[in-house]
Amino acid sequence: MDTAKVVRFHQSGGPEVLQVEDLPRPEPKVGEVRIKVQAIGLNRAEVLFRSGTYFEQPQFPSLIGVEASGIVDALGPGVNGIKIGDKISVATGQSMGRYGIYGESVLVPAGYAIPYPSNLTPVEAASVWVQYLTAWFAFTDVANLQAGQHVLITAATGGAGLGAIQIAKALGALTIATTRAASKKRALLDAGADHVIVTSTEDLPARVKEITGGKGADLIFDPVAGKTLSTLAEAVAWGGNIILYGALGGLDVPYPISAGFARNFGLRTYLVYNFCGLPTLGLPRNEAAFGRAVKFIKTNLASGKLKPIIAMTFPLAKIQDAHRYMESDEQLGKIVVTV
Repeated sequence: MDTAKVVRFHQSGGPEVLQVEDLPRPEPKVGEVRIKVQAIGLNRAEVLFRSGTYFEQPQFPSLIGVEASGIVDALGPGVNGIKIGDKISVATGQSMGRYGIYGESVLVPAGYAIPYPSNLTPVEAASVWVQYLTAWFAFTDVANLQAGQHVLITAATGGAGLGAIQIAKALGALTIATTRAASKKRALLDAGADHVIVTSTEDLPARVKEITGGKGADLIFDPVAGKTLSTLAEAVAWGGNIILYGALGGLDVPYPISAGFARNFGLRTYLVYNFCGLPTLGLPRNEAAFGRAVKFIKTNLASGKLKPIIAMTFPLAKIQDAHRYMESDEQLGKIVVTV
């Protein structure tokens, strides 16, 4: 029997539940393609899915993963525009349980298999879509970010934060990145941030106002939420916007109503799947918005304006170690598993 190594888990829990198993190589059905995986980009959503705290609940034994690069080696019926041998990267939007991509040979919906520019390596191509799509839709379709505006990007050292810095710069905005670790300040500046605030030693609202000439940030892009929202409310410009795209600080988020009245800011919760779709939530893909995003991102990847920053790579056999490292919050950039 033709088999391939695939990561599955049989119960929710920590990284130790992830198991590398030999399974029959899957055959694509209608609208699917099979890819020989070369690299896998890790995302925080997979930690939540593995632990049973994500929007989608695993059905055991469960696959896992949303982002990869590889070579198409089989086509299902009805697939057009993709051919065997194409080098593709997998965009987010598919069910993680059904189309998990941690493995040597996996199936993906054809609409999420996107040929990538030839100047990217497979490791870089596995690190594209989650970080850049997340920032693109938030900045363009939600906030209408304009050239010359200031955007504050909190918790900026992860893949999403670094991707947001690059997307904002490509749109002509001015970026202010935050980190708790002074040791990461230089790396964030090297990654393109115009300014960096070390929140463990600096007063965030005061520094933002200093940088912006007293105005505050036109847009704040935040994955933390929790009790930090009151601090962000003091740093946003009058009439500006705060977009919460995560809740790393917890789901208990007190609303700073006094600052809300005084600063007239807009507060938005945002999920990238409202644009790229997620069947398990009943969300269809916004094809027009998705098409605009893919065109912009591919063009800027090809020109070098967008370039994924890789923190560390692990082999597939070390998938548990890769998840432990992701949960350590020590990385600067994307964690990638090579296959």
